[in-house]
Amino acid sequence: MKYSLTSASPEMTRRLGEALGALLKGGDCVLLDGELGAGKTTFGGGVGLGLEIKEPLTSPTYLLCCEYIGRTRLLHLDAYFEERMDGLLCEGLVERFDRETVILVEWARKMQEWLPQDRLEIMFTGWADDRQIVFTASGARSQALLTAFSVNPSFSGAFSS
Repeated sequence: MKYSLTSASPEMTRRLGEALGALLKGGDCVLLDGELGAGKTTFGGGVGLGLEIKEPLTSPTYLLCCEYIGRTRLLHLDAYFEERMDGLLCEGLVERFDRETVILVEWARKMQEWLPQDRLEIMFTGWADDRQIVFTASGARSQALLTAFSVNPSFSGAFSS
């Protein structure tokens, strides 16, 4: 299942993330990909708001993984430095991918073999006022999540399949 839309601003990108975050529950896996500056971290910040996380999400590029607690636990990973991330996963981080935790991964294409098969992949292209966002669901839960997200009245008519 695939949907796409155009975000006209960083604020809309953040609001889209917030709407998705409001639907997420433990066990969900969301992968964010796109070039530098494409909106991954902005969208992720919105996800944090939707998960009712009080502190702002920041890019975990140099830390590799940040943990946040809202209405559920969120592990926000950044696989930009692929070799460092592989080491961290081998040392046990992958054991934290459980039914209690939402996984949000930036630069996800660099670590897909470590991630659940049922996942929502989001590709960002373009820039702040003309950003294309493509959502692809690859399992039963992610398809249900994308269906619920795509009928959000706040974005009525924004999605195309």
